[in-house]
Amino acid sequence: MIDPEVLQRLATTLAERKNESPDTSYVASLYSKGTDAICKKVAEEAAEVIMAAKDGGHRQIVYEMTDLWFHSMILLAHFGLSVNDVLVEFRRREGISGIDEKASRGHA
Repeated sequence: MIDPEVLQRLATTLAERKNESPDTSYVASLYSKGTDAICKKVAEEAAEVIMAAKDGGHRQIVYEMTDLWFHSMILLAHFGLSVNDVLVEFRRREGISGIDEKASRGHA
């Protein structure tokens, strides 16, 4: 089994990259470009997941989903959030109907 703590270690690394030079770190370069650039990258990766799903290649879906998660975690870190914040929300939603949860946010 793969170590589930890999996401925690990645979150720590992404937070550390905020202090790195944009010239030597891809993640630091995204941080330096700001929210719009990070959001654009997340959207690009989400589109690639969709294309991989439509093509039906399981390995490609996993590859693209990994890129999406990675860039989503950069977005979280950009705002001072981490995978822990998302996991807390998953825990809050556990056992709640998706319909009921969405209605509770006023998005029914």
